[in-house]
Amino acid sequence: MDRKRQQSFLQRCVSDILNGLAAGLTHFSGPRRAAALVALTPESPLLVCDPQELLRGHEPVFKNLFLDNEDWRRRNLDAMRDRKFIDVLPLPRLDLAGLLSRGGCASTVFMQYWFTEQHPNLCSPGPSVRWLDHALWHLAHDLAGGVERFTGISGYFLKEYATHAVRDYIIDRMNCLIGWDTPLRIYPVLDAILMLSETREEGAWPEGELRFIDPACETSLNYLIRFDEAARPRLEHYRYVRKMLQSVEKSDRFLVSDGHSLLGICSGQRPGFSVGAQFLGRRGFLKVNNDTICSFADGRFSSVNYRPTLVHLEELLLECGLEPTVRFFLFRTVTGMVWHAQRRKHGCTLVLDLNEKPEAITGYTLKPPLSLAKPAILNLAKSLAKVDGALHIGRDLHLHGFASLLDGRTYGGESRARGARYNSALRYSHEHPNTIVVVVSADMPVSVMYRGKDMGAAEAEQQRHGFGMCRLLPLAEWVA
Repeated sequence: MDRKRQQSFLQRCVSDILNGLAAGLTHFSGPRRAAALVALTPESPLLVCDPQELLRGHEPVFKNLFLDNEDWRRRNLDAMRDRKFIDVLPLPRLDLAGLLSRGGCASTVFMQYWFTEQHPNLCSPGPSVRWLDHALWHLAHDLAGGVERFTGISGYFLKEYATHAVRDYIIDRMNCLIGWDTPLRIYPVLDAILMLSETREEGAWPEGELRFIDPACETSLNYLIRFDEAARPRLEHYRYVRKMLQSVEKSDRFLVSDGHSLLGICSGQRPGFSVGAQFLGRRGFLKVNNDTICSFADGRFSSVNYRPTLVHLEELLLECGLEPTVRFFLFRTVTGMVWHAQRRKHGCTLVLDLNEKPEAITGYTLKPPLSLAKPAILNLAKSLAKVDGALHIGRDLHLHGFASLLDGRTYGGESRARGARYNSALRYSHEHPNTIVVVVSADMPVSVMYRGKDMGAAEAEQQRHGFGMCRLLPLAEWVA
């Protein structure tokens, strides 16, 4: 294959995988970006594919690792000696702040690295890392097949990889903890968890814990009830298993299964190895032993941990020139209120007024304002957040009002896909540039508004994953 045709084929393969990788991770974790670093042969220049500017800000690291010193070429050549044609040899992860990375070298592609974001709302980076591992494998095998055998299926596979990523990560953990020789099969376990999560009993969503164990661990369990072997409920009888979950709701008891049927009801210490599903109504969490792997809701797995991280609020407070103690107190107070609202499953709006003299807002104005440094007043404020309208919090760390009506004129930045609380907050922040408005919705993520922009929505807009054919730039040119 001539060089120009080879370059075109590489671009096609990388673009196909990058599109699928970003789309799959976005469905699994919310808006996510992806990027790649590739050298086709030992003599080839390193090429960067970063259509969403994920790697921007890390140029000095890449320059130091790959341009100022090319010892990596020799190390990769030494590592690939005596390797089979289809082997993809893993390379050390790159230490880049806020990013997950996986690298590998093979006979078909001398070096490749794949990158995505590591957000603070991940239950675990494990499944996402498995996604990157498969991107390595797919590029090596697409290039091995050549143009004539290229199917373009790799991108579609990576887009739909969510359940497989969870399964592969659990298998990795299971092999490390108890070895390869176990009859516990993970795909049926994951199917059962998703089916149970969508099965309501008398209108109620499932609650309680179900543990899947290796039969070798059964003797370590503390059984309260052990079902007779001939009468054990089969796991595929989802409605009956859902009924049995009622026996462990809101307790320290848990159901036990070997992946085929229910073995009984237990309490006390969990076995040395188990895959657990913690059902919490409309959503739940999947665990290996006590380590949370991912969450599940609406019939699919996700990496989201459902905790309000409020990263955008923290960044805005850092930029507003507040004293460190004031900044810390405001952030802690708002985080506590958001947590409280989410636990109680009600929406609320919080206005952080950073003016020296707080704005006048229509509603119940408190004279004198109440100090939120007092625990009793803070608890009162959390309860007042349930009342229609917004809480008005000043930079003096006092509550200045509640049930406040956020007035504002319409403008082009509104979203008709969202409700009145959301758009009122947008309008108010647009007309009052020295305020930050935090909106908690019962069915949507927490939104942070500043100067008429939803900071999370603005970031998501930058992270669109349908970017088509990608450009491959030489690393030296990209760094420059």
